Amino acid sequence: MSAKEKEIEKVDVLEKSIREYELILLNDDINTFDYVIDVLIRVCGHDPIQAEQCAWITHFNGKCSVRSGDLEEMSELCMSLLEADLRAEVN
Repeated sequence: MSAKEKEIEKVDVLEKSIREYELILLNDDINTFDYVIDVLIRVCGHDPIQAEQCAWITHFNGKCSVRSGDLEEMSELCMSLLEADLRAEVN
């Protein structure tokens, strides 16, 4: 392996380790605003105003990025939202 190939490999590994993933809340027609706000406070650590804003953005836009971080953390939070019967995904 040449020095250039090794450098490219190091950059690829570094990019993967610092990439932030987004936890996306998706709109549904089932849950109330109050319930969604309570879940965002409990699961994502939002303050009440932030949780309410995310709920409204999700309502009007169909989705909202509610948190970002490493893949493992976002996957765990996504599972918690799904277990709370919200629709969510990690991008």
